[in-house]
Amino acid sequence: MARQWILTGQEGFETSLEYQEGLDLPSAKDLGPHDVLVTMHAASLNYRELVVAGPVGINGPITPPIIPGCDGVGIVTNVGSAVRDFRPGDRVVMHVAPKLVESRGDDALPSLSDAMIARGQGIEGTLRSHGVFSEAGLVHAPKSLDFLPAATLSCTWVTAWNALFGLKGREAGPGSWVLVQGTGGVSIAALQLAVAAGASVIATTSSEEKAARLRTLGATHVVNYRTNPKGWGEEVRSLTPDGRGLDFVVDVGGNETLSQSLVAVCVDGIVLVVGGVGETTEVVPMFAALLHTCIVRGILAGSRNQFRELVHFIDDKKIVPAVDDVVFELAEGKSAYKRLKEKKHFSKVLIKIDAV
Repeated sequence: MARQWILTGQEGFETSLEYQEGLDLPSAKDLGPHDVLVTMHAASLNYRELVVAGPVGINGPITPPIIPGCDGVGIVTNVGSAVRDFRPGDRVVMHVAPKLVESRGDDALPSLSDAMIARGQGIEGTLRSHGVFSEAGLVHAPKSLDFLPAATLSCTWVTAWNALFGLKGREAGPGSWVLVQGTGGVSIAALQLAVAAGASVIATTSSEEKAARLRTLGATHVVNYRTNPKGWGEEVRSLTPDGRGLDFVVDVGGNETLSQSLVAVCVDGIVLVVGGVGETTEVVPMFAALLHTCIVRGILAGSRNQFRELVHFIDDKKIVPAVDDVVFELAEGKSAYKRLKEKKHFSKVLIKIDAV
């Protein structure tokens, strides 16, 4: 029998998240020509899942009920008559924006409007044991990864890849200096990718325990932003060669961190605006980019082809995504959401999906 979580509304996961079990299994007769039947083995949570669960915010409304979650990995068990790239037995990871792929192709980059119709909000997500997916929403999983680390890639790792390698001719590599903020999913993915590419990384955190883990993952320097909350931008800038600043600043805090990110970036460096997990509501004006003579890129995940590039890079460099120490079973979905909301996790909250 199949199992899944659904959102019945957007009153917060505590109220709106509902577990269902004993459901009929999807079968080959449920497949359209371009559909793929997948048995899910693992999923992971993003900050986005908390936002989608409500109250309604920047991501916009849902049409309930909807299966949440955009990250996941599984094994193909059957395919539609027109599917050519996947066959039973293939290990696949889920791309977040299949409707975008269907309308504009594998190189298309998601906008906010695309995010509103992406997996886990506008179409069914990954927090389920079995599912029928459009082939446009699948990518072959890295051969080098087990299910749990592979389940982290769809949103945060594709976002980090786009941030560091998405601007052609300006990719991170030897000689580059990269700043990551905190120990959430995108920040850890950017750290691991940058180190694998030969770049130097400065990380910020508020915990000595997490600082030690950041160094283990390859951070050259770690700065405690709580000891200098108003001026950590100058501190991290001073750690770069000749104090020139960072080539890439991966900003996850939004308005709370952007002013310091702009201080930290070098002339003609790139500030990547990839999230808004900070609590400050005072808006940082776009005019500030002129005062710091830099490039500012807003990013929402990445294209399907960028996902394929990421998979190849992971296999080539033998990268194993760092994950949280606690792993939840599918039935423990609310506990997984709670750990994410309370920020008790490191990198990614994992959910294994056992066969029952």
